Amino acid sequence: MNNESLTKYIAHFVDELAANDVTNIVISPGSRSTPLAVLMADHSEITIHVLIDERSAGFYALGLAKASRKPVGLVCTSGTAAANYYPAIIEAHYSRVPLLVLTADRPHELRDVGAPQAIDQNKLYGEYVKWFADLALPEHSSSMLRYIRTVTARAIGTTLAKPAGPVHLNFPLREPLLPDLNYLKWDDLRERSKFVQLPQSISVINEEETKRYADFLSSKQKGLIVCGELHEEKFSEWIIALSEKLQFPILADPLSNLRSGSHTKKTIIDQYDSLLKDEEIKQHLKPEVVIRFGSMPVSKPLFQLLRDHPEVYQMVVDGHGGWRDPTMAGSEMIECDETRFCKSLVHILPEKKESNWLEQWVNINHVFRNHLNDQSPDNEPIFEGSIYQDLKDLLPEKCQLFIGNSMPIRDMDTFFQNTNKQINIFANRGANGIDGVVSAALGVSAASSFPSYLVIGDLSFYHDLNGLLASKMLKIPLTILLINNDGGGIFSFLPQSKEEKHFEALFGTPSGLDFQKAIEMYGGAFCRVKTRSDLRAALQSNQQKGLQVIEIITNRQTRVKTHRELLERVSQEIKREFLT
Repeated sequence: MNNESLTKYIAHFVDELAANDVTNIVISPGSRSTPLAVLMADHSEITIHVLIDERSAGFYALGLAKASRKPVGLVCTSGTAAANYYPAIIEAHYSRVPLLVLTADRPHELRDVGAPQAIDQNKLYGEYVKWFADLALPEHSSSMLRYIRTVTARAIGTTLAKPAGPVHLNFPLREPLLPDLNYLKWDDLRERSKFVQLPQSISVINEEETKRYADFLSSKQKGLIVCGELHEEKFSEWIIALSEKLQFPILADPLSNLRSGSHTKKTIIDQYDSLLKDEEIKQHLKPEVVIRFGSMPVSKPLFQLLRDHPEVYQMVVDGHGGWRDPTMAGSEMIECDETRFCKSLVHILPEKKESNWLEQWVNINHVFRNHLNDQSPDNEPIFEGSIYQDLKDLLPEKCQLFIGNSMPIRDMDTFFQNTNKQINIFANRGANGIDGVVSAALGVSAASSFPSYLVIGDLSFYHDLNGLLASKMLKIPLTILLINNDGGGIFSFLPQSKEEKHFEALFGTPSGLDFQKAIEMYGGAFCRVKTRSDLRAALQSNQQKGLQVIEIITNRQTRVKTHRELLERVSQEIKREFLT
């Protein structure tokens, strides 16, 4: 292979990325990927993000793609470097995030012969990518330059086609690996704006089906609209219009982003997770019909309601054609663009009188919220639930908020209440792992001009300490609320907590780490708070310059008791007021 072939072939690939608006590339340094990295760095329309640790780089790219809603390229050298991308690719698959994974590889003659840093990279990610291609070796004939541009356009179209997800291109490359920029004139490479046009389509249902759904739903009085994570333009406007037309309350998961924003929230229920924990209240609020949008919500009580009552007619709407029904109780699986589905129904549904059913949900939700707010004095040790109540008051009017898995996302669901602030909420709820959360949050921050925050537990934070380097190297600001209860707090809520003899060693797993030293190593600012008033002061004084970590000390041993007593007390108030 001569350098002209290598240079022109890879240059046409990079230029086609830019032509298709894939302009953010995350690069993990390595030798075999040299031509990809150098030519991407040289292209004026490409922004490169260089991160040393591949696992962190993968999750950073995931966060960048999640927040920008555009494909992001992910580049590494051959060998186990590519394997370190695997967790992020799994998350991208289940979260429907467009990632373009670009792995350099040994040429075919060096495969399976004991060559160094050579593993079998063909279909390395199995069914977790939408498409895999082991590319041809670089040539610069006109037919091969058309080939590489066509493959590039196909890969981008595939990663974006609904449901979005990762695509893997594997580049076999022979030495010498350094491209010769003297062969390049970027302005002369592109014959047309895009080599292949790949318009995106949406799924719709016909008028007859729309009329059938309208007739059926208008005949029901006790209905619920359930919204999980969903990122569609104008969806909030039309889901609220549908709710008001049907007089059905909306049970809004925090990742639906319906609990925050300037839209009206008079039908949006934010306390359903707590309400449905009480069996008597749950029976009282049981619906006849449920329309569900987006991924399955975080709430376990809501999941159990949907799973354990197959007599409730469930309509699952998924514009991406997926099958997201872990309850196995769905009555109809409707492949239709979610916004278009709502809009079509709103236009033909008859007007409905104000509903006692909706009023009851709204009133119970309001009373529950007021009682829940009346707890956790300012100068006493922090109850973890109060952190999420304070967030809506203390965060800026416009910001990004990433929530860690395990207890943080569950507490967010229980305690984060409706707000008119534009707080865009993200989490890695595809595979629900606690790895890579710091890196993903930094990727979200890099894609936004608004202040960004991360709420994370101590074990998840430990899992991705390497991710902090992105803040230092790429100068990305992020404020981290590190909830430190010295161990796996979620297990205290699970049956494993009854195993007293081995619980701490196997599940509690206290690390006893002093995170301040790690924060300082990465050039971040650190403070530690123990009371609610201290936390408020720390957030109010936060300037969002660089990496800021606020460590919140909480008590894992008393957490479960406080949580359950609080919900029991509020549930009793609800039953006295509404069920007697």
